[in-house]
Amino acid sequence: MASLAQAPSTMSTVGVLWTLPRSMRLVNFKSVIPVVTSPRTHVKHSPLCCTKLTPWEPSPASHAPTDDADYKILNKNSNIFETLSSDNTAEAPATKTEEVTDANNQPLVQLQFLKWPMWLLGPCILLGTGMVPTLWLPISSIFLGPNIASLLSLIGLDCIFNIGATLFLLMADSCARSKNTTRACNSKPPFSYKFWNMVANTTGFIIPLLMLFGSQKGFLQPQLPFIPFAVLLGPYLLLLSIQILTETLTWHWQSPVWLVTPVVYESYRVLQLMRGLKLGAELSAPAWIVHTVRGLVCWWILILGVQLMRVAWFAGFTSQARRQQSPASADG
Repeated sequence: MASLAQAPSTMSTVGVLWTLPRSMRLVNFKSVIPVVTSPRTHVKHSPLCCTKLTPWEPSPASHAPTDDADYKILNKNSNIFETLSSDNTAEAPATKTEEVTDANNQPLVQLQFLKWPMWLLGPCILLGTGMVPTLWLPISSIFLGPNIASLLSLIGLDCIFNIGATLFLLMADSCARSKNTTRACNSKPPFSYKFWNMVANTTGFIIPLLMLFGSQKGFLQPQLPFIPFAVLLGPYLLLLSIQILTETLTWHWQSPVWLVTPVVYESYRVLQLMRGLKLGAELSAPAWIVHTVRGLVCWWILILGVQLMRVAWFAGFTSQARRQQSPASADG
């Protein structure tokens, strides 16, 4: 029985330091916890080798996902319905805009089909109203002598040309407009062009009036009566006034035909003055009026050449502006 007795257990105290937060660090205390210790006993533990897990034990996880991965998966799963709805709403306006664009392009295509005949119809009208009567009508059918009837017939012939020129300019303006009707096609000529054009027109208008004033005052001999002078140069002055008015309106409306208008009228003016030379032979006009008409023919041929040079300059200027705009649009 003595062998079964054990030594009495001894009591010892172990001091444990409790770590408190900063707010409680001012009060530090130690709590004394009694711990029962027993004498050292040597116990032999037999080793246990087990290669198989028990059926109630879970298998070890081969991969543990991180918090970031879980957050991403949750984000994707929560936004999947929003993404689908946004894709559907984005596709709907795209289809609507395509339908609207196709609907808007249909009238534009139809309008272009209507504009194509104007490219041939406009010059044909200009040819039929201006050149054909002047070149093929005999002088005897429109000139009945130095009287009012001959003056009115010549003015009526020029009025027919003016109607054709107006129709031609309207067709040219329609063809020059942009295909996109939402954009305004405004073409404003430079100030230097308008200034020199007015100088040329004013010079061509003043020279015949100075000749008439000199003939009436006796500075030019032999004198030419007013009616023969009106038959020779009256239609010329009237059509020149109409040209000045038409050019002013195209500048004010900023029509694209401002560059074509003087070419149309000045081309006919050369034929008009050549007709005046034939009428001068019929009227037995003095030499100074014949030389005046010849000088006007040379003047307007010179101005017509300048106008054609301006057309070439404008074509080069337009191509250069397009080249400058294409890199800017590519960069944008």
